[in-house]
Amino acid sequence: MNLYSLPPFLTLCCFLGLAVLTVLRGRKTKVNFLFIIICMFGSFLYFDILFAFNATSSETALMISRIDHFFIIYLFPVYIHFFHSYLNIPGKKWLVRLAYAFAFILMWFIPTPLYIESMQKYTFGFFAKGGALYPLFGIGGLCVTIIVLTLIYQAIRNEKSSVQKNRLKYVFAGFGVMGVMNGLNVLPILGYSVYPPGNFSFIPLVIFAVGLFKHDLLDMGVLIKKSLVYSLITALLTCLYALIITFTNRLFTGFDFSDSMFFHLLFFLLIAFAIGPLKAKIQGLIDSIFSKGKYDYKKTIKNVSRMIASVLDLDEIAKHLMDTVVNVMKVDYCALFLCDLSDFGCKYFAAQGKYCNFVSSISMTGSDSIIQHIKRQGLPAIKKKLMERSGDPDIPDVLSDMNRLYAETVFPMIFDKRLNGFIVLGEKLSGDLFTPEDMDLLETLSSQCAVAVENARSYKLIDDLNKNLEKKVEERTFALQEALSEKERTQEQLIRSESLAAIGQLVAGTAHELNNPLTSVTSLIQSTIEDLSQWDNKMPLDQDIINDLKFADKELDRARLIVASLLGLSRQTQTYTEAVNLNLVIEDALRILYNQYKHSDLNIIKNYAENLSDIQGNFANLGQVALNIIKNAIQAVDDRQGSIYLTTGYDNNMNQIFFECRDTGDGVPESIRQNIFKPFFTTKEVGRGTGLGLYICHEIVRKHGGAITLENTDGHGARFVVRLPVMD
Repeated sequence: MNLYSLPPFLTLCCFLGLAVLTVLRGRKTKVNFLFIIICMFGSFLYFDILFAFNATSSETALMISRIDHFFIIYLFPVYIHFFHSYLNIPGKKWLVRLAYAFAFILMWFIPTPLYIESMQKYTFGFFAKGGALYPLFGIGGLCVTIIVLTLIYQAIRNEKSSVQKNRLKYVFAGFGVMGVMNGLNVLPILGYSVYPPGNFSFIPLVIFAVGLFKHDLLDMGVLIKKSLVYSLITALLTCLYALIITFTNRLFTGFDFSDSMFFHLLFFLLIAFAIGPLKAKIQGLIDSIFSKGKYDYKKTIKNVSRMIASVLDLDEIAKHLMDTVVNVMKVDYCALFLCDLSDFGCKYFAAQGKYCNFVSSISMTGSDSIIQHIKRQGLPAIKKKLMERSGDPDIPDVLSDMNRLYAETVFPMIFDKRLNGFIVLGEKLSGDLFTPEDMDLLETLSSQCAVAVENARSYKLIDDLNKNLEKKVEERTFALQEALSEKERTQEQLIRSESLAAIGQLVAGTAHELNNPLTSVTSLIQSTIEDLSQWDNKMPLDQDIINDLKFADKELDRARLIVASLLGLSRQTQTYTEAVNLNLVIEDALRILYNQYKHSDLNIIKNYAENLSDIQGNFANLGQVALNIIKNAIQAVDDRQGSIYLTTGYDNNMNQIFFECRDTGDGVPESIRQNIFKPFFTTKEVGRGTGLGLYICHEIVRKHGGAITLENTDGHGARFVVRLPVMD
């Protein structure tokens, strides 16, 4: 075998290797069956070329070539048939049938000189010389090659999946380019002294083989490993070394120094130093191709394990998982779904990458096909493998769920035979398939994340129990405090009730005791007035004395009425009612209080309504109300230059008479406004107030069917308003 035989020999080995691999590992599909036929026809073709290069007789070479072409003539129709099936092109079956018909018709002319006229001798060996009909075979091959390349190119442009697009590129660079190279074999057949370019078809076949292992082009489930590549490189370099030795031995045969031991030693050293660096360079190239973008498996697992041991927060676990998968594995999308503790279904928890905005609202129930599938299998759901089983009854629904999740692979997170959730992965950014190393890492990640999720949930459950316990303790403590506060309020009300009862008894006794001297003094003054009125005109008296005595009698009568009202308050009954003019009530109160403010720098401004209607009530009781309110105002502006505004009027809307007392004192603080009408509440120092004045006013006004209020003055003094209904 000469050196020219090496390229067709390597091409023959590639065809046979691909055929054997497809038979042993390929599935029984139409595509694989057609691929095996192509490899077998290619093997026949290059066996014919290899035999012709080394044949010594042109007749023998011609016979073998014509026998081989009975099969080789069908290479192009099978070729186009294969790509129609591989690309799943609907229709155009007429084109495949036309190609088979063309090959069948041409087959009958193969034994005649019209197809292969003879064998022509070239420097590289014998090669067939085409007859008159051979250009038809060349034109047919050219048309088939153009059609196939166009179909693959259109498929690459229309394909959206980066994985499938990469697979088609390898097919284009492998079998597509090989078709062009074999088509150029027509040059030596037409008589041109050119080495057949198709003999170098092993180059595109090697490219196709790389894609076959790296991207599983024929769905064999065989992914390439660097160790296998290194072994193949070593075998090829060994063959190359043997060929070089054989060629050199023949080249230097007959020279005197060829038999010298030193020549063989020198040649061995040269080959050793050349083969070693060449092997290192090729291995570096293989590493750059197959290990591009790879990760350190052990380092990644170590980092994830450290995270699992230290993190108990689901958000942190999800973030670390997303970063690990997206950045280390170089995928375009990753999502995490966690199952409910009730095992009802799985809900979206976190995502990163391309489709994260589309899956954020997705939730999967326990009855969804993908959930049932990964529960039942306990293994990752790989879209590519599931598509190979699309004929199974439940697989289409599983694929539909994976499409809804934009998933290429789904990894279950199983802990203690229970599904804690699942990890959704998209495609790799490089378009490569997931290698066995990738799958090992991802399965380890999913298992460790299942443990991490379980630990985080357990921690959260314990933390929630502690918080609930603290909350219940706070609620119980608050309830006890409320009960104690209510008890204190009840006790305070009881004390006030008892105090009011005691005050009532005291007032009742005092009133009875005061009634006797008041009655005696009233009788004495009335008798004195009558006696003075009957005096002789000879002794005229000062009229002011009589008026003062009458006023004293009136005030004594008023004192008696006040005592009577105190008795009424103590009995919680009204003594009697009469027509009362509110202006007169206020004037009487001012006359009584005159001695308290006559020495003060106090300005009292009166604004009484004229012709004010009478109200039905008790003059003495209402006088007590006016007396207490005005007295408080005087005390509020005591020892300063201040003013008190007294106003009466009629409210048409409410049909009420009102009395308003406003001072320019310090006012009533907002914090105690709600307490001023309560009994025994006072802001005065000890000895100056009992806390009953406003309370008594409030009770008297309430018994008259009215209301007493403290109005807002924006911090400028106090403003009390008494409203009483008008007498019908």
